[in-house]
Amino acid sequence: MAETKPDIQIVLPVHNEEECIEAVLDELYDELSPRLSIQFVVSEDGSQDRTKQILKELSHRLPMILIMDEQQKGYSQAVADAYRATTSDYILALDSDGQCSPKDFWTFYQDRDKFDISMGWRRPRSDTLFRRVLSGGFKAIYQMLFRVPLHDPSCPYLLITKEVRDAVVKDMGTFSHGFWWEFFARAHAKGFKIREIPIQHRTRLAGHTKSYPLASLPGIAITHVSGLFRIWRQIRKESR
Repeated sequence: MAETKPDIQIVLPVHNEEECIEAVLDELYDELSPRLSIQFVVSEDGSQDRTKQILKELSHRLPMILIMDEQQKGYSQAVADAYRATTSDYILALDSDGQCSPKDFWTFYQDRDKFDISMGWRRPRSDTLFRRVLSGGFKAIYQMLFRVPLHDPSCPYLLITKEVRDAVVKDMGTFSHGFWWEFFARAHAKGFKIREIPIQHRTRLAGHTKSYPLASLPGIAITHVSGLFRIWRQIRKESR
């Protein structure tokens, strides 16, 4: 007998999250599973702490596809690998630090057939002032190039259809970290219908950020600005 596809698959990239990953997955499961069939698609990205062991244990009691890597390949590749492993009609993505509340999912899920992408808008954003300023400057350049009508184009909390996954993820790969900036630029250029929904943005459940250490942010910003222009040129070429 063929296996039934879950209503929702939940994509999570994970790196060195031993302190909070169990709580994050349990909170999502407790909120969503009473009303929907769900499956986690966890892309573990070369963690050096106990994250791998914890995920292996969780995979025995939670519905999960677990992608494991010995070497760290970067946030963007981890997200892309998880997306490529999905099969359901709707895919929820969020980070594994617990900053996004599962309760906001239901706002995404309603009217899901009217939009290709439903995404979060963090209001207010629970990040340091330096991180917000750097992100704001990058956003100004981003909007100048792509004219994407979004307040928060780096928000990692979104619900998409498999059509979006098939059309957009295959072209990803310019950024090692800024997956969502590239994702929304390409999705907007392809004409997908996007809605933005205000969401809670909490402090991390535990630990500190793994994707963007403070000291690395200026270097990442410079690399990403040059990446934006590469994406812009690619999109212009494709549209001709």
